[in-house]
Amino acid sequence: MTTPPSDQAPGRIAVLIKRVTGGRGRVATSLADLRNSETAKAAGLAGAMIINNVIALGSTVVFARLLKDNQGGGYGSLAALVSYFLILSVVGQALQVATAREGVLGHLGSGAQLAATVRQWTRSMAAFTVFISIVSVLLRDPIASAVGVKGSPWAAALGLPAAALWLELSLLRGVLQGLGDYKGVGLSLIGEQGSRLIMGATLAAVGLGLTGAYLGTPLSFIAMCLYCARRLALRLQATAGAQDRGAPTGAITLVAHVKRAWAPIAGLIVIAMLQNIDIIAAKHRFSTSTASSYGATAVAAKVLIWVAIGAGFYLVPEVSRLRAAGKDPRPVLARALGIIAVCAVPVLLIFAFASHLLIKAAFGESKSHASGSLLVLGLAFTVLACTYLAIQYLLALRRTWFLVAVALVAIAEPILLLNASRKPTGFATVVLAVQALGALVAFSFALQRGPALPVAPGEPAPRAPDIEPIPEAVG
Repeated sequence: MTTPPSDQAPGRIAVLIKRVTGGRGRVATSLADLRNSETAKAAGLAGAMIINNVIALGSTVVFARLLKDNQGGGYGSLAALVSYFLILSVVGQALQVATAREGVLGHLGSGAQLAATVRQWTRSMAAFTVFISIVSVLLRDPIASAVGVKGSPWAAALGLPAAALWLELSLLRGVLQGLGDYKGVGLSLIGEQGSRLIMGATLAAVGLGLTGAYLGTPLSFIAMCLYCARRLALRLQATAGAQDRGAPTGAITLVAHVKRAWAPIAGLIVIAMLQNIDIIAAKHRFSTSTASSYGATAVAAKVLIWVAIGAGFYLVPEVSRLRAAGKDPRPVLARALGIIAVCAVPVLLIFAFASHLLIKAAFGESKSHASGSLLVLGLAFTVLACTYLAIQYLLALRRTWFLVAVALVAIAEPILLLNASRKPTGFATVVLAVQALGALVAFSFALQRGPALPVAPGEPAPRAPDIEPIPEAVG
């Protein structure tokens, strides 16, 4: 008698999962297992990132309508301040990934040892935050001039302290990820953007204007640091005891931890400069109203960068796996670029035929007079999305010399933009040319076939690593 389809389905799913994973590691064998698997937890974290970005987009629309161009430079000034922060924030992004990796491998200790490591890092970050805050206050006028917000020096002074708080938050999130607490990390991502929107909008509305809107950013980081610290304390309390036995005797210092992550930090700094420096330069080239309009248009044009970040989650481990197996990883890069190409077609068509309508609907009529540059900027940041994948690909291959060449392009961009056209479309054309040059440099390195991994005498050939099991999350 033939088995009913409903009875066959779970077995077929289990076989399919086993084939996809190659039977490695702890593999879900049923729908119930899949719901509780690390894959489901990772998918939940990805969903939290999507919600985070949706709220961030909503914040952009709210602040663009809330801030007037005659109040501290309006949204253009806020966009420049946010771009300044985003360039500073890349150290935290890289360290979160590095911290999660070290945590999974057990290099940060466990139980009491892990708690000691986190306390040591937190004390170091508290001292650093106080020091960098004093420096930022003393240099607030030069910073405001460089960012293009001369009328709001105290808002400019918030940038460096915000970056220090972001670094602490990133370290705490990395530790939680290493422990497998994806739920806590995901909730902190959503809470960060939600609290930033509520506090920033409230402070701006009660009369603090641009400074109040920007102050919501560091305040949201403080709130989420407290949340993550509490979450971590509960996690360590729940796992205290057995895990303390056999823990490493020495904690990794924060300085040593940063040194280990220097290559991804450098790569992300280059990407952040290429992605955000145009908005800062626009504050120096355009009038207040034009800079605000350009800032809104540039934010809309960067949508494909987020697609590239998502594709990078697939690209980096796959490239590392194929590299370890001694295989050519370039097809992985090609597939990731295909994702960008598929997404770029409808996005660029919208930018080409409905640019004014899109910017007007999202940001209002007053922010729409630079909408004619949306297609050019869309092309520029599509190219940058491809460059991002090429850089991640090269870092996964543990190549670093390319960073020097790409960094020279990033350094040249503000110089070229400060001498570019004072019309948004002409200015955007320079952005596109710089991004094309950056892509040319990055892909000239990425498309080279690298040497095979060296194998020491008597050692077996390298193979693809097994999936590391991640401890179950609490709560």
